[in-house]
Amino acid sequence: MKELIIAFGLLLFIEGILYALFPSKMKNMLKTIEKMEINQLRTGGLIFALMGFVIVWYFKS
Repeated sequence: MKELIIAFGLLLFIEGILYALFPSKMKNMLKTIEKMEINQLRTGGLIFALMGFVIVWYFKS
């Protein structure tokens, strides 16, 4: 459970630092995402979730 909380904190840190360092690029990215089809977003989300799972599984085993 402790590792999950650490991972969540790291996620928030990375996302926060991106918004702090590149606010205009992040706004542009969000506008681009808004124009994407729902299926594209779902597919991209699943790909990133699987990549994250594989990375965690690899380093935990």
